[in-house]
Amino acid sequence: MNVVLLSTYELGRQPFGLASPAAWLKHHGYGVTARDLAIDPLPIEAIRKADLIAFYTPMHTATRLAAQLIPKIRQIHPQVPFCFYGLYAPMNEAYLYRLGAIAVFGGEFETSLLQLCEYLEKIVPQTVHEEAIRQIVPGVSLKRQQFLIPDRDQLPGLSQYAQLIQEGKPSKLVGTVEASRGCKHRCRHCPVVPVYEGKFRIVQQEVVLADIRQQVKVGAEHITFGDPDFLNGPGHALPLVQALHREFPGLSYDVTVKVEHLLKYAAHLPALRDTGCVLITSAVESFDAHVLEVFDKGHTLQDFRESLQLLRRIELALNPTFVAFTPWTSLKGYRHFLKTLWEWELVEQVASVQLAIRLLVPEGSKLLGREEMQACLKGFSPEELAYEWKHPDPYMDQLHEEVTALVSHGIAQQRSRTEIFQKVWKVAHQKEATETEAALPELTPTSGRRPRAAIPYLNEPWYC
Repeated sequence: MNVVLLSTYELGRQPFGLASPAAWLKHHGYGVTARDLAIDPLPIEAIRKADLIAFYTPMHTATRLAAQLIPKIRQIHPQVPFCFYGLYAPMNEAYLYRLGAIAVFGGEFETSLLQLCEYLEKIVPQTVHEEAIRQIVPGVSLKRQQFLIPDRDQLPGLSQYAQLIQEGKPSKLVGTVEASRGCKHRCRHCPVVPVYEGKFRIVQQEVVLADIRQQVKVGAEHITFGDPDFLNGPGHALPLVQALHREFPGLSYDVTVKVEHLLKYAAHLPALRDTGCVLITSAVESFDAHVLEVFDKGHTLQDFRESLQLLRRIELALNPTFVAFTPWTSLKGYRHFLKTLWEWELVEQVASVQLAIRLLVPEGSKLLGREEMQACLKGFSPEELAYEWKHPDPYMDQLHEEVTALVSHGIAQQRSRTEIFQKVWKVAHQKEATETEAALPELTPTSGRRPRAAIPYLNEPWYC
């Protein structure tokens, strides 16, 4: 039986979600073709010979791109069955089944994919029955599993993915691993929550280290841990990075950690630094107390400030991410967001696109149960795979469009983050200045001085 695994988009990472199931299927004797279509062309000959096409959908954009490939797949091989797996698959289950998928599943997908292959191997292709498959392959499986060392042989080389940039040093090739999946927390806007519901599952230490070992062998000088929160299980994470540092003392890495965990596990942060961590991504999302409450983030603006000061004291760089535009973000609130970024010298630490991020509300989002969200919804868009919403103040939707255009143009022109920020600052204050004929408020020149070169960053950043 021949299986084609396809990934469409994962923001500069070599997809673990291809490499891990490839190892599982090969271990059980199946033929596997794995292709990252963000870099590689569609494997037409492999599709012609395929008995199953499996689309990996870890992100919203990846799911949309995968769905758009179905007509082309059908032209190449009209009868081939296909499925979707990954975080965003079960969230879009109804839509993906309407496209003709025979199975849609998430969570610990390796076991589910293997079960699907075993089922298909036993039946005549024309007798594939969706209901029978659902009984065998659950939409979400959270069963603990013994992972295998991922098979990365068919994936593009690390030089074709994101690289780490540091002041005064050559760029570093970046490998990617997962040490855990899921998350203990239940932030309402997070796509992990509808699938894992507050649970997380670890990848065994020996598997993670073996995966890093094989990536170092082909040139990896830095590792990105793709866990939703690296400190969900400190008893797993800390021994892992200590073992990693003993074996590869020159290897650096970055992790994602929730603000709440930065404070709760503050005593562990020096250990991360001392074992090679150079960057921590954290989904701050907003500086507005009401937005943080709606999202159920579990931290306050003061908590974030304390975590920022803590990381600066121990010289660990922070990559904060935000949802700048929500239905509850006022013009005053957006200006406060910008002002805080400037005064806390965060402008060069925050990717410019973060100034324009708009709340995405996919099917299955926990926000759909909130009255505040229901009041703003305009219906579900199958093309966007998300619910449309409008801000109570139409000017905020207009401002989002203007900021998005400014940021896109600035990035295309390779402007600095500070240059782009200053243009966004002006447009965010333009309405008031126009109506009152007042001068635009100026940014104090004594702030915002931390140069980007001093902050390690990935040249294709990953956003929580």
